[in-house]
Amino acid sequence: MRPVIPYVTAALLFGLGVYGVLRRRNAVLVLMAVELMLNAVNLILVTADTTARAVLPHGGQVFALFVIVLAAAEIGVGLAIVLQLYRMRASVAVDEIPLAERRAGEVEPHAGGPVPATTGGGASPVAGSAPEGQR
Repeated sequence: MRPVIPYVTAALLFGLGVYGVLRRRNAVLVLMAVELMLNAVNLILVTADTTARAVLPHGGQVFALFVIVLAAAEIGVGLAIVLQLYRMRASVAVDEIPLAERRAGEVEPHAGGPVPATTGGGASPVAGSAPEGQR
């Protein structure tokens, strides 16, 4: 067997996975792209194990098994995060996820630009009455 064919196939799978991670907005599709990259790594490990017999017998296959276990754990945790995100926001678009916590005084920016935060006490409960300190 020529090792070039599996290596080229793995490179194409990995490239397709990188493209999917960088271009997709849906979190489920990003997880699928990560799975493509992990499967490409598995293909490289098994091919290297069969073509270049290293010091460890079947070392590539053992590492591939570890990668499969890692992929299963990643999908379990990733899908749990995606489901929680969908419950909170009703969307799984990756670019809409807030990555930083908002401080107490910050206001969420709108499409037209940031809106300045007000510093006043707000409207009084009774129309026309003055705030507490000015009565």
